[in-house]
Amino acid sequence: MSDQSPYELLGVTQESSFDEIQDARNHLMQEHSDDRPYQEAIEAAYDAILMERLRMRQEGKIKVPDRIRFPEKLALPMPSMAKLPIKQSPAWLQRLIDTPTRRDVLISGGIFGGLATLSLVFPSANGSTLSVAIALGILVSLFLLSRKENKLGRALLLTMAGLVVGLGLGALLAIACKGPLLSAGLATLDSFDLLVGTVATLTTFLVLWIVSSFFR
Repeated sequence: MSDQSPYELLGVTQESSFDEIQDARNHLMQEHSDDRPYQEAIEAAYDAILMERLRMRQEGKIKVPDRIRFPEKLALPMPSMAKLPIKQSPAWLQRLIDTPTRRDVLISGGIFGGLATLSLVFPSANGSTLSVAIALGILVSLFLLSRKENKLGRALLLTMAGLVVGLGLGALLAIACKGPLLSAGLATLDSFDLLVGTVATLTTFLVLWIVSSFFR
């Protein structure tokens, strides 16, 4: 086998086309699938012929098929991203959602955080502090929303929606915590009303911050 030329090993001649050489190589590889050394010899012969054909092509003696020179052209083309349909969100949602800057998020977060701190540091039994804090939160939300598109009605609607959602979620959260707090002795029935108001207020500030920052 070592005395055979690459062409003789594959059973082809120097005049054979590339398709004939490739077919011969594939046939021999399949025929001797259980003979690993022979397969390696076939691969080596095929590579030698391929390199010789490329060298001859560079010297202008033969023309090498494009599938040898440019094998990447045989790969299936990837679909162009520009031609792929991009599923966009509904127009009404695009008009509703805003993309604030980091500075705007920090400013609104600082304001509502200050109001939340005020509610916690200066609690009142009759809830007057919480009422004042909620009123200030509403005004802040109105201001932040209306300055985006100068639509006071839209800002008022979003703020009221945030207020209702915040108060509702806060009340539900406080009620859910009522049993465990009473059982642990962390709250009494007399202080439960204040607890509900405080939790509802803090939750409302969180919701208003989200609405005023990420809606418009």
